[in-house]
Order: sequence, then structure tokens, then C-alpha cells
Amino acid sequence: MLTEARNLQQEAVARLVAELKTNRKEIVFKAPTGSGKTFMMADFMDRILAENKDIVFLVSSLSKGDLAKQNYDKFCEYKNTFKNINPYLINSDIAGEERLFIPTEYNVYSLPLSLYKKGGRLMQGALMAFFSEITGGLGGLGKKIVLIKDECHIATNNLDDIPELFISKIIDISATPKLARGQYPTVEITNDQAENAKLIKTVEWGDEKDTLAAALAKFEHIKEQYRNSLGVNPCMIIQISNKDKADEELNNTIYPALAARPDLKWMLIVDDKKKCDTNDFMKAKKLPVDKWKSYAKSNSAPIDIIIFKLTISEGWDIPRACMLYQIRETHSKQLDEQVIGRVRRNPRLLDFEKLDENAQNLAMTAWIWGVAPEDSKKVYAVKLWDDPKNITDNIRIKITKLKSLTKKLGFDISSFMSKQTPKTTHANIFDLGRKLKNADNNIRKMIYEYATDFEKWRNAAEFLEDIEKESNQRMCDYSTSMEIAPEEISFATTSHYTDNGNYVNIGNWVWKRNDGATKFSFDSEAERAFADILKDMSNDNFAKVKVGKKSKQLELGLGEAEPEKDVLLWGKNYVGNSPIKFEYYMGALHSSYPDFVMKDKHGRIHIFEVKSVNISKDFGFDNNIYKRKIAELKKAYNQASVLTGQIFYLPVVDGDVWQITQYVNGEERTLSQAQFEAFVRE
Repeated sequence: MLTEARNLQQEAVARLVAELKTNRKEIVFKAPTGSGKTFMMADFMDRILAENKDIVFLVSSLSKGDLAKQNYDKFCEYKNTFKNINPYLINSDIAGEERLFIPTEYNVYSLPLSLYKKGGRLMQGALMAFFSEITGGLGGLGKKIVLIKDECHIATNNLDDIPELFISKIIDISATPKLARGQYPTVEITNDQAENAKLIKTVEWGDEKDTLAAALAKFEHIKEQYRNSLGVNPCMIIQISNKDKADEELNNTIYPALAARPDLKWMLIVDDKKKCDTNDFMKAKKLPVDKWKSYAKSNSAPIDIIIFKLTISEGWDIPRACMLYQIRETHSKQLDEQVIGRVRRNPRLLDFEKLDENAQNLAMTAWIWGVAPEDSKKVYAVKLWDDPKNITDNIRIKITKLKSLTKKLGFDISSFMSKQTPKTTHANIFDLGRKLKNADNNIRKMIYEYATDFEKWRNAAEFLEDIEKESNQRMCDYSTSMEIAPEEISFATTSHYTDNGNYVNIGNWVWKRNDGATKFSFDSEAERAFADILKDMSNDNFAKVKVGKKSKQLELGLGEAEPEKDVLLWGKNYVGNSPIKFEYYMGALHSSYPDFVMKDKHGRIHIFEVKSVNISKDFGFDNNIYKRKIAELKKAYNQASVLTGQIFYLPVVDGDVWQITQYVNGEERTLSQAQFEAFVRE
């Protein structure tokens, strides 16, 4: 699993843990579908339970899609990783009039909301008896209950009526929290953050005029690439309407389109088992309908097309799904985003770094046709100008990496441990294991290589904080830890960006939109304003190349040849596919992807990371974390300027005034906009 993905998840969990310790009664955690919410939920509960054995978690889940059972199964699966959680599934599998009983020796309870409704067995006193026994009352255990509402955007009126005296804290979790009910995110992983960490795919929206037949043709083309490059059999999801309109869509649109492609295996899954159908007669047809979802889930499953109404929108993880064709018209932002999330999971998340560039691009793209949420942001594909090699040969960038702690920084753990005074009392081995699990990957690997027996493992784990302190000191001393990567790199030949507004029309930089338009979008107003500065500076300030193709019309005598165009050697560093990144250390290894790269007429390379005054809103961090990040980034950029000879900048705008921190060969200067422009011209 990529370090960026792991770090993003761990930072979110750490913030949830910190929030739970505040006076806040209700915490809202927003994260896109596919970003690993269940895993992070388990990690969060494990960390809390490691510190406080008197906490009990009640995880309420939607009944549709068997989400409670799915969560329970995942919690059981994660027990090998998270040793402190002890899950139990509350269910009604009891005979006759037998009273429902909930045991109290567990610490994580999965509750299907279908049980907690009027007339349900839980409403007959079982849940209240459980609460009373856990929290207090005669012979009570005196523990605190933390209620986790999974998919909190769904109203849970009965659950909300639980007396406050039983519930210590509430954690609301959803990809689409309901703002109308006051569910404003306390902790958030944004779509852009999840995309950049390769947790979820980037969406390419299909043309609204594309028929299902056209989408199926696209799928068959992608299917071959998926199998060859990813070793995964992909699937396409078709969403249809409810009730009577569904039959019309099936008979008039879907079945005729599928009949034209008999080699595709399809499956219709609806609420009524009698109406479920498939053309996979050899395997799926022989299974009970209840098993169809599990059968279609694996990366090697032969089912190509899954047709559904609403069933798949809640709780069914199928990472091999890469296409969605919506026939059903919806008017629910939450429903659309939940359905779209089904095709955004990374099918090769755990070994993504082993894939080549083309395979990574394929794994990180989802194709969607139909009605998108009103505020969904469109993704635009971009490519380098007509002769990409001409551009990549002319702008070469030196990137920096941090050396391995043991192999290149000379840290010998055996020597380090020999100098430590052995502990006279030993910590619980489970606590040690938890702390080691949350340590930086390099430190954890180093300890496990050192620990040839249990005694060595325990001793090293007990000195983990000292090892981490030594690691931080060495890794953050960039004068010794930083080195130049072996090869110079350039822009990727293709990339994409999300339309965030903040538009600038640019016709002479390294990028060209696939649709030919010159309107580009930027991540923030500050970034847009800085792009305008670079664009408006005289062409004479920038290195440029001639690109363009001769028109065939000239050969035929039909007109003038298309003139070659000057393309300035500057552009946005679109993170998708980008190799342009610089490593820094802040408790773990991180990568900084600068916003812009420019080559001037003197051949100098300029690297820009634009920042905003409104830091907490733009980055989703609290101010302290953000300030630590900027301080570490400044140190790293300063040393990178020494090693690479490139010029690094951290421009910050406040109102209309720019303050631009510049690093040239290890020297820091603060420039105004006018001074910056004069420097480039000199």
C-alpha cells in the first residue's frame, strides 16, 4: 500500500482520536466511498480501546445491503491487525418467543437498524437492558458507550431517541453527511486528497448523448486492457429505475443492447429474489440469489455487467467495478454520490506501486454516464502539446529523495540498543504491538529485521519512542538525509484536473486539453491568481519550444499550412500521474507536489508551491499541523535548492498582496511580486 494512502488514513484516525478526547458530544467524519472508512473505523476503535478498556462501541448500520453484517465481518477480519477490538453482531436469530439477549463481554457491537424499529425485538427491552447493564444500574459495569452512526446521512429517528445518559459520544460517518441536519464535518478526507493518495479513482464523465451500446463498446475495449495490465476482470454497473419504469428500461434498452454482445456475462439484482436474473447459466444460476453478490465481488469473477436498482448503493464493496451507466434519473445528491462511489475503489490498492505507469492510470480511472450530482466537479483530461518529447527533452527537473535511515544515514539499531539500559518492568505486549503497528513503515521494518527473537522484539518495541526521536533528528537533518534522485524527470505526457472553478484561459503553456479548449481550472483562488501572474509575464522571460504539425491540406494544395506555435515551458504540476515531487519528513515520509514548474530563458528551473492565508479551510488541517508542515517544507526546499541548483518558492497572497519566499542555493529571501518578476527577467 502506498505511503501516501497509509499516511492519509492514519492522520484522519489520529484527528478522530484527538476529537474524541475533547468536550465535543458529536463528531462528524466525512470521507469518500472507497477511501477505507471501515478500516479507519476499526483503527480508531482499536486505538481508543488500547487506552481505555471502559469504552464500548455501538456501530449502527443500514439494514439494506447487509451493511451491519458486512461491517461485522470486516471487524473480525481486521482482528489480526487490531488486537483490541472484540466484535459482536446483534441479530434476531432466535426461536419463537425467546427473549432477545445481548451479551456484555464484547466491546464492538454491530447493530442493523432494521432491528431497532417499532415492533422489533430490540424495542421490547433488550437494548435498554443492555445499555443499563453496560453503563450502570444495579450491578452495572460502569462503562461508556460511544455510538458510531455509519452512513449517518440516513435518518434514524428511533436510534436518535436513545436517552443521552446512555451515550457518551456520537461519531457520524458518511461520504455524504446531511448538512441540513447539522452534520458539518469535524474531520474530513476530501475527494482530492483521496485521489492524490490513490485511494479512489478519478472520474471521466461520458457524453450525455452516448447510448448504452456505446458505453458497452467502451467497456469491452477497457476489459481487455484491465485483464492484460491489471490481472483483474472489470465490471460495469447499470443503474435502473424503481417500480414499473424498470421493466420498460430493461426490455426496451438494456436487454437489446446486451443481446448484441452475447459474450458479456450479466446479472440483474433487485429486491425481489424472484425477479433476479443472469445469463451465467454455468455458475451463477446454480447459486442461491443470496450468494450472487459474493460471487460477483472478487477480482476474477466472470460477471461483466451488474444491473441493479438501489441495492448496490449501500455497503457493497466491488473494487473491480470501473464503469457506471445510469439510466435511472435521480434527484438525490447523496444517492448519486453513494452509487458513484461503487466504481471509484482502487482494485490494486495493496500493490499499486508495483504497476507500471499505464497500468496505474488504468486502475485509477472510472467512467460514468448518466445523471451526476449537481455539484459534482467535472474532470478534464490533458496532454502535452503536439510533440511531447520536444517538451520533456527541454524541461528536465531534478527531484530529491530522503535516504534510508539504516543503509545510508548510518543508524545501527543493534549498536543503539546495546547502549540502552534495559527496562526493569515490561509493558503489555499488545500495547507494544499496537504502538509498533502505528509507527513509520521504515522504523517498523527496521525493528522487525533486527528482532530475530521475541526478547529483541520486546526490547526494541519498548524503546520505540527513543528510536523515533533518533529517526526524526536524522531524517529532518536534510543536509545529510536528502539526495538527488538518479534520473531527471519532466511532466507526465498525460494527466487530468478537476474543475474547481478559478478559471484562466491559457494557450501557450505545456498543456493542451484533449477537447482543444484553452480554459483551465485551478485548485484555489490563490493558485489561479498566481497562474495569471505567470501567464501575464512577457513571453521573453520564458524558455519555449516550437510545436505543431504541418497540414496535409498544403500537400493537396487546399490551403495554408497550420503555423507552428510557441509553447512556453511552464505548467501546472497536475498530481495525477506526476513524477514531480520532493520528499520531506514529518513523523513519517511525505511527498510535496509543487503547484507550478517553469523554465526561464536562462535555462533556470523554478518550482512553486502556492499557499493561502486561509490555511485550515484550504487544507483540512488545524493550524498547528499546517504550520509544522510549512516549516518542514521550507527546510526541505531550502536544502533542495542547494542540491539541485533549482529555485524554489512559497508564494502566499493576502488580499491582492503577494509575499513570495524564495530559496536560491540555500539562501532564503522574501520578494514582492515586482521583485519576483524582475528576478525572472534579469
